[in-house]
Amino acid sequence: MLLLTEVLVSLFLWSIPWTRVRSSNGHKISKGVEWLTRYGYLPQPDPMAARLQTQEELADAVRTMQRFAGLPMTGKLDSKTLEMMNQPRCSLPDIIGTSELMRRRRRRRRYALSDTVWKKKDLTWHIRSFPLSSTLPHDHIRNLLFYAFRAWSNTSALTFREVHSEDADILVDFSRSYHDDAYPFDGPGGTLAHAFFPGEHPISGDTHFDDEETWIYDPENMAPGRGTDLFAVAVHEFGHALGLAHSSAQESIMIPYYQGPVGLPHQYRLPLDDAMGVEQIYGKRHPGFHPDDDRPALPDPTAPPIPDFPPYQPTQHTHPPSPDRCKAHFDAIANIRGEMFFFKQKHFWRMQPSRNLVSLEPAQTLRFWNGLPHDFKAIDAVYERINDSQIVFFIGSYYWVFYETQVNPGYPRPVSDLGLPANTVVGAAFVWPHNGKTYLLEKNQYWRYDDQLGHVEPGYPKSVNLWEGVPTDLDDVTRWNDGNTYFFKGTQYWGFSAGNVQSDAGYPRSASQDWMYCQGAPTSSPPAPRHGVGGDKGMCICQGSAGKLAPLSAWILVLIWVLC
Repeated sequence: MLLLTEVLVSLFLWSIPWTRVRSSNGHKISKGVEWLTRYGYLPQPDPMAARLQTQEELADAVRTMQRFAGLPMTGKLDSKTLEMMNQPRCSLPDIIGTSELMRRRRRRRRYALSDTVWKKKDLTWHIRSFPLSSTLPHDHIRNLLFYAFRAWSNTSALTFREVHSEDADILVDFSRSYHDDAYPFDGPGGTLAHAFFPGEHPISGDTHFDDEETWIYDPENMAPGRGTDLFAVAVHEFGHALGLAHSSAQESIMIPYYQGPVGLPHQYRLPLDDAMGVEQIYGKRHPGFHPDDDRPALPDPTAPPIPDFPPYQPTQHTHPPSPDRCKAHFDAIANIRGEMFFFKQKHFWRMQPSRNLVSLEPAQTLRFWNGLPHDFKAIDAVYERINDSQIVFFIGSYYWVFYETQVNPGYPRPVSDLGLPANTVVGAAFVWPHNGKTYLLEKNQYWRYDDQLGHVEPGYPKSVNLWEGVPTDLDDVTRWNDGNTYFFKGTQYWGFSAGNVQSDAGYPRSASQDWMYCQGAPTSSPPAPRHGVGGDKGMCICQGSAGKLAPLSAWILVLIWVLC
């Protein structure tokens, strides 16, 4: 058994003398551990258990990743491994489950299949919306997607037919920001596209591309780094839409890493690993479809021609700088429809009920919540109302009420409408789950607000000393799905369980490590002094209702292609 001093942030340092470790090395190691956790090689940290990994476990995770990526299996975060971790890739985890579980269940085949497939072999597709700013004409886009589907039908019993109806099995959209599937795009860079596995849900198989990306057709890779080849991404995403997960075969189109163009669409054939995967699900192609197995797949007479595309014309996009999640100091934190949202400046991170971050990179708030002022600097507080599940944002001395992601008419309004003193800046807002009351905090005082009556209750403000063990002027307070309430300030947070007004033992803890999965994140503030317990202890169990923004069913897995 290793000593407790061998914590997660230092476990990769066995290959580096302690006297030579510098901050840049520490940053690389921290990013490496985060990457391994993000993509399934290490189990997600459990903030309630603070599980430690041994050196052997972490080295094994690195070797597994290296084997999957086709790298020398050194078990160390060497330069080649770190370089591969920085490659653009799909954000679907390569391994589902802990490394120990996967050692027992590792497949012999390299391709991987999802748990859901289409129950038929004749599928239809339809482009519901085209990109607004792409230099590619609509007909060219249709042709590229035709051949992306053809790549999968050339080697399987599947057939694909374009229809002019939204009743198609697979709908294709080029969308921006929030687009009605709870996975908003984030503008240029970051998320490129996502697709859904097959199934019976209306969104099953649908494939969405971020309209703000620079989509190009560049089969000979004449413009590396200046755009994303639409055909290559479409072939990968349609593989997910047919039920394939990621492959460890280096030549596979389903490898997690985006590797640029794959050649001329009408001459492209799936690599053997991908052909075996789709044949495993749907069977081999019909006899006589292409009698010469060794001949490149050629279009049939009904296939659209590949035109002479216009030369690549670069389009300049700007991507606003995003804050560092590992420095914490969040402006606002809220539980909305069972998911946790961490707001900082003009961005937010989103945590699913499984405690997985949707992305390590933040999304832009204004691309998700339509109606906030474009010139705002930061969100001061957010909470979901318990009576109608609408979402309340506080910025300065004003507040906005949203139905899902759209602001209600008549907002913003001054906080004085809620019964607060004029010019009050609400710094934290949350519903105490054990009495159903809303608490609005400003520095060292708070008001109790009744959402049913729409007004602050008499006898307030009172001192935040009610909650023993936390500092004043909090960043925000929120509840989690475990029934506990968490208070955040700076790099730290405090937990309160079972309706207690006294902080649980073992707090404060690092918000960056436990919520943002930042290994070795600093904990700059000392433990807060404990204060006396005040009144206001009348408690009863009360749970909020779920709203329409709740995540899709667990069996529908969104697959997101990400530029890391």
